[in-house]
Amino acid sequence: MVLNFDLHVHSFFSSDGVAAPEAIVASARAKGLSGIAITDHNTCECVDYFMAHGFMNKAGTPVDGFLIIPGQEVTTAEGHLLCLGGVLPNLKGMSAAEVVKLIHAQGALAVPPHPYDLVRAGIRRTVLDALDIDALEVFNAATTLRRYNKQAFDYAKERGLPMTAASDAHHESAVGTAFTILDTEDFTMRGVLDQIIRSNTLSQRYLTPSDSFKKTWSNWLRLKRRKPACLPKPAK
Repeated sequence: MVLNFDLHVHSFFSSDGVAAPEAIVASARAKGLSGIAITDHNTCECVDYFMAHGFMNKAGTPVDGFLIIPGQEVTTAEGHLLCLGGVLPNLKGMSAAEVVKLIHAQGALAVPPHPYDLVRAGIRRTVLDALDIDALEVFNAATTLRRYNKQAFDYAKERGLPMTAASDAHHESAVGTAFTILDTEDFTMRGVLDQIIRSNTLSQRYLTPSDSFKKTWSNWLRLKRRKPACLPKPAK
């Protein structure tokens, strides 16, 4: 069974995301994806939302033929780290090595996203070398410079790591731009996680100029909307 999974997706529960949970699922289904991993920054609130609204279940099985993998993109002290298949509290600022241990304690996978992309807090090679990671995101559709993906691919090949591709979508239109193609008969969360750490095919496509613009524009509007709440109250 061939399953197409976008393993790095953000909702509006991320500080820089704008996609409603329902819109993410609708977009993914429309593009023929079998499922996604929801990986908001330093929060699993969208996982709770999906659970509460019937898009996910505790058994880790598909709902109406679509499987959502719980996860998080943790801002560690050394850079960003994906947890795939687990639910974590806000661990922002904790060392990457400690976060990996907490991820593995849940039976989840630790996968660094967009390594080498220092503009987007990729974990440096000197840190990666010492991390007990399960796979590496070697194609990120939203990478700052395309050579960063090539460097990630070369590193994964050198170290013999399984590879993933993902959209890193922050807007529903970008979901599924890139994804990982998994060949497994076990269409459950456990089956998907077990297949991720094997050899897989990657669908590699970059964000369109339109989606890149939407990401930048939406993030700017979101920050602008929040700005007044951060201003001090005027003196009386």
